Parts: sequence; C-alpha cells; structure tokens
Amino acid sequence: MVKDQKNKSKNSLCFQQVEDFIRHLKVEKNYAVNTVNAYRRDLEKLLRFIERRGVLQWRDIDEKLLNIFVMELRHANTSSRSIRRNLSSTRVFFSHLIYSHLMSENPAERIVSPRLNQDLPKTIDFEQINKMTKLRSSRLGELRDVAMIELMYSCALRVSELVGINTTDLDASEGFVKILGKGAKVRYAPVGQGAIEAIGRYLSRRPVDKSEAMFVNQKQTRISVRSVQNIVKKRALDAGIAFNVHPHMIRHAAATHFLQSSHDLRSVQELLGHKSIKSTQVYTHLDFLELSKVYDDCHPRAKK
Repeated sequence: MVKDQKNKSKNSLCFQQVEDFIRHLKVEKNYAVNTVNAYRRDLEKLLRFIERRGVLQWRDIDEKLLNIFVMELRHANTSSRSIRRNLSSTRVFFSHLIYSHLMSENPAERIVSPRLNQDLPKTIDFEQINKMTKLRSSRLGELRDVAMIELMYSCALRVSELVGINTTDLDASEGFVKILGKGAKVRYAPVGQGAIEAIGRYLSRRPVDKSEAMFVNQKQTRISVRSVQNIVKKRALDAGIAFNVHPHMIRHAAATHFLQSSHDLRSVQELLGHKSIKSTQVYTHLDFLELSKVYDDCHPRAKK
C-alpha cells in the first residue's frame, strides 16, 4: 500500500511536469489552442505508457523504452503521421526538461520517425468553386454561406481563421482583411472584389446587433467551425460535386491556383501565413502535377 502511494506520488510529479510544460506553451510560447491540445494528447499517451511500465521519473526513460512505445503505437494501428507527431511532441518536451535541469539527455532524438508517403493535399478546381458560390436565393443564410466561401477562397483562410474574423477586421475600401492565425500571429491579406461584394450583400441584410463577429448563426452569435464544415459540405453536394469537400480544400485550392498564376512561392507563403517555406513547398508538387497533365494532353511526344 505504501509502495502504491509512493508510485502515485512519483507519477503525479511526472504529470505535474507535463502540466508545467503545457502552461509554458500557452503563456510563454503563445501557441494556438489546437497545437497545445495536440501536445497534451501526445504526452498524456506517453504518461499512460510509462505508468504501465512502472517508470517513476522522466530521466529513467531510455531509447529502448521509447522504441517499445513506438511499437505499441504501431500495434494499435496508429498512422505513421500520428507516430511522427507523438515523437516530435516527446522530443520537444524532453528538451524542455533538459533546459529545466530535470533530464540530462534526450533519448527521443535517437528514435527514427517512420517515413511518410507524400500525400498531396486534395483540392478542387475553379469551376467547382464557382458552382459553390453561385447564389440560389436572396435568403440571409444563403448570402452568408456564399460570403464565407468567397472569403475563404479569396484569402486562403483556415476555417478557424474565418470564424474568428470580426466586422472591424475588414477594410473594404482598401481591400484588406486582418487575420488572426496560428500562434495568435496577425497577418493582413488582400481580398478580391468578388468576396467584398458578397460580404457587402450579406452585411447589408444582417440584423444590427451587438455581435462583433463577421459571420453569425441564427442566434446572432459567432458561427462555429463545425457549422462552416457542414455548410461547405452541403453546398458542394448541392453543386453536384461527387466527393466530400471540406473547408481546408478551399484553402488548398486558393493556394494552388495562386501559385499556378504567379509562380511566386514566397507570396503563397505570405498568403497562407506559413512560418516556414517548407510548409508551402508541397504546392510546388501540385503545380508540377498540373504541368504534367497539360504535357500529357498537348505535347506531341507525350505518351497517349
């Protein structure tokens, strides 16, 4: 009984160190809520693993034990992408413990992450975007839905960024909108005339109320991410698009179409709000696929 209480106390210490790290990400690093939650989920999974193994302190974890952890994840049919994220979270956490003098080395640095197949982001073409943004009635909900999709496509927005926009964030006369992105970082994006007109139609019909949100639901409160996802899916189906469309595909479409027109990867990086150019480089593969398609269709020496 005394031993169980001692183990509980030690594991409570490990848990507290995870909580301290999560607080560090929130307060000092100012990470986005979704990023912090991902770290928490990954580290809680590691915590449960070391509890089953009877590990009492983080410094007792070695490379062999972490390999067993990875094997357990594989046996649970965890995807390679999720395993890579788990290992990344573990490496960052252990580096924090080393900085705090709670560990002397980082055993996760020696663990090889599983390789990923290059999955290119799915996208939709411009004609499909046009079908989704075609007004079918003058209902307020219809005006709002079209305005949301127009703005997402115009500015290559994440759905979380879209729902966070306030009416005061849009400068229609200058054609810019202020966006609060990942890590609470603010960027400004140009807005196309089509999106500005769609937003104008919507706001001119929306009841005047106390909500500062640009897009609201029937209760006149800020629309949720889930609602936007459902709206995008339904409008795609109504437009005759046979596959499942989600908001991130609209963001991918905007980035892809912009790159195909401008061939300026740095501008695409700024538009998307990517911290690193590496995150944007996936769109060069999409651009190459488009080039390959045109080549196969048009070049005399292409294999028919």
